[in-house]
Amino acid sequence: MAGPRQARLRAFDPTRYAWVVADTWAQALNLIRSRPVEMAVVDPLLGSEPRPHAIERLRLLFPSLPLLVYTELSPVTAAALLKLGRAGIQRAVFQRFEDGPKALRAVLQAELEHSVSRQVVTALQERLRKLPEPIREALEMMLYDPGAGLTVSELAGRALLSRRTCERFFTKLGLPSPKRVMLLMRLLYAHRLLLDPGYTVEDVAIKLGYGKVRTLQRHLRAVFSLSAGELRASVSFEEAVALVSGRFFEGQRVAAS
Repeated sequence: MAGPRQARLRAFDPTRYAWVVADTWAQALNLIRSRPVEMAVVDPLLGSEPRPHAIERLRLLFPSLPLLVYTELSPVTAAALLKLGRAGIQRAVFQRFEDGPKALRAVLQAELEHSVSRQVVTALQERLRKLPEPIREALEMMLYDPGAGLTVSELAGRALLSRRTCERFFTKLGLPSPKRVMLLMRLLYAHRLLLDPGYTVEDVAIKLGYGKVRTLQRHLRAVFSLSAGELRASVSFEEAVALVSGRFFEGQRVAAS
């Protein structure tokens, strides 16, 4: 992607999101598999010539990953964009035509609403809606920043609260502990990624900051009573959310009433 387009992307919410740049399609594939990537902004002009099939492959391998085409409008890209449209990739932004700061921000935010972290937060929003907004935002941010670890102190710090105050909110609302909620959200995130054919169990473990695959497997068995492979083959995301809600939230809500 050309320098001006990269610069515009980097200006989008720099305190919340960081952009990583791929110089080749192979590198893009490796980044998606190994990093907590929330969205891919792609340019068919990456490389020596337009390669729409590379973008089609990303869509096939990672259907849960929001994909936005950002390129220049020219005869060279026209054929590639037509092919992408036939493949179901219809959202594109063109440099110098519709990529002003306000317009580009709106498009990026709209695409991020389809990210895996948003899917997890949306799935549990009814359970977590009474938490203060800073805590809810911190929970979401920790999904795509696995390197920070799942500590209550880190969560409280991101929400600008003391650890004790943070824990009291969860207790008062009859929720599982903050640490348990973070783990459940992390495992729902892992399960949704596992449904994409492009990820292996090892990929998901790396993306979520697990040092060992067997630790992820142990956590999945503890929550779902299934291995990663069994989850991938037999449990939809909606079923996984229902299972987590029934096992870990319904009982807590009754006990608090």
